[in-house]
Amino acid sequence: MADVWRFLFLDGEFAPRAFILAGLTLEQVGSRPGAATHSIYEELWHTVDWQKIVLERDELALQHWEENVSFPPGPAPENEAAWQELVESFLALSERAVELAQDEAWLQSEEGADNPGFTWRNALEQLAVHNAYHLGKIVMLRQFLGCWKPRLTHDGSQ
Repeated sequence: MADVWRFLFLDGEFAPRAFILAGLTLEQVGSRPGAATHSIYEELWHTVDWQKIVLERDELALQHWEENVSFPPGPAPENEAAWQELVESFLALSERAVELAQDEAWLQSEEGADNPGFTWRNALEQLAVHNAYHLGKIVMLRQFLGCWKPRLTHDGSQ
């Protein structure tokens, strides 16, 4: 089952998540091209915040969501270190999801008292879909910015 979760969170179906987030400048991650409502930075910040809520029960992140502050105050990180920290946090939390999913009993257990019958498997599946949605938006933003070069598949096609 671990391979399925690694596929969902890190490597599968579309470009590896580390590849999607690699090779970007601060200018690129802070740009809102055309009619885009969010930058790459904002999309990833939002995604990391939700991962913290689901996987870590992060109260500060949850408070942001409850106060309808689900995106950062600006389109760009303060500096390169802040951007790299955000990328590393996203990847580490994705690895954590894969690690947690190794425990079949945990996957079948209820996620919380607020959602009777809603299991951790359900929560991870929803988190994987949420991540995929925002990563797709990041790829689209990269395309708009002209900084997306898709990887070639094993047979040389794109």
